[in-house]
Amino acid sequence: MTVCDSIDTALAGIEDGATILAGGFGIVGIPERLIEGLRDKGVRELTVISNNCGVDDWGLGLLLRNRQIRKMVASYVGENKEFERQLLARDIEVELVPQGTLAERIRAGGAGIPAFYTPAGVGTPLEEGREVRVFDGRPYLLERGLTADFALVKAWRADRLGNLVYRRTARNFNPVMATAGRVTVAEVEEVVDVGGFDPDQVHTPSVYVHRVLAAGEVEKRIERRTVRA
Repeated sequence: MTVCDSIDTALAGIEDGATILAGGFGIVGIPERLIEGLRDKGVRELTVISNNCGVDDWGLGLLLRNRQIRKMVASYVGENKEFERQLLARDIEVELVPQGTLAERIRAGGAGIPAFYTPAGVGTPLEEGREVRVFDGRPYLLERGLTADFALVKAWRADRLGNLVYRRTARNFNPVMATAGRVTVAEVEEVVDVGGFDPDQVHTPSVYVHRVLAAGEVEKRIERRTVRA
């Protein structure tokens, strides 16, 4: 495991055509600095697996605006109008996956499970071209596990071995994605010495983590701010 001293070092090896798992839910718990680094790196033809594609001016929306993403595997279009526009215009390939199925496909990939059956999507267009089997009188669709060349995740803290602790809602897709990348890069707010946090607090063991980038405090946006009148 390497503690990286720059974004370029953290993203080394990501080239055109790479497949990337990007942690976060909406724009909560996303690896902001790593995504900005991908934008600046200029890599293209990316396949990105993420819950959604950020918003128009933040998160994965930055890569979408630059036309760096060839294909998105996601659960929903969300608040990103440019994503919606490119989807409807067929300017981008999009594989929409039920959210629970997406999480399980990533978990399965990280666990070395090539495929599984789920009732989600039976009787919908998702069934087209898929294997369907009946168990106990109920039909199930075959879904493949998901892995990627790189997993980019966001954690609160890491120690110098690469053990990760997530904070609050950043503990969303990040833990399962960290297991499913051939190279997992964790953006964290703080790197501490080994023993700097209780072992019982560890959410992602270091065996899954290859690189850590200490990004410090970053802007934590929300998609919609709701206040009283």
